[in-house]
Amino acid sequence: MYVDACQGGCGGIWFDAFELQRVDEQGEAAAEPLLWIQRDDGVAVDPSRKRACPRCQGIKLHRHFFSARRRIEVDQCPNCGGYWLDAGELAQVREEKALDARERQARQSSVSPRVIRYLYKMERQDRGLRP
Repeated sequence: MYVDACQGGCGGIWFDAFELQRVDEQGEAAAEPLLWIQRDDGVAVDPSRKRACPRCQGIKLHRHFFSARRRIEVDQCPNCGGYWLDAGELAQVREEKALDARERQARQSSVSPRVIRYLYKMERQDRGLRP
């Protein structure tokens, strides 16, 4: 994976289509260094201003929430599907994805005592034993 970063400027990162989704996959070593991109604090970024896509001439990026949690706003190209993340947004995206994974795992591994009792009762009935 090859991403473009505004090193020493605004600190933003451009991900081509599907690169952002792959940033934390096994075998991808790109994620950690991207968290440490140097930024010039003198560079002011106006979030209300539409940005031009660095890949598609004449196309403006659309700002929207990254997920249903509605915590992180990102810019995405409607033409090529690439993402522009402002400084610090990659760390937020990674935190949110990790939280989602932990919550998903907790939901899958938690079985209520009521369900366990029901399954036990059903198994005993299948064996012809009294409940």
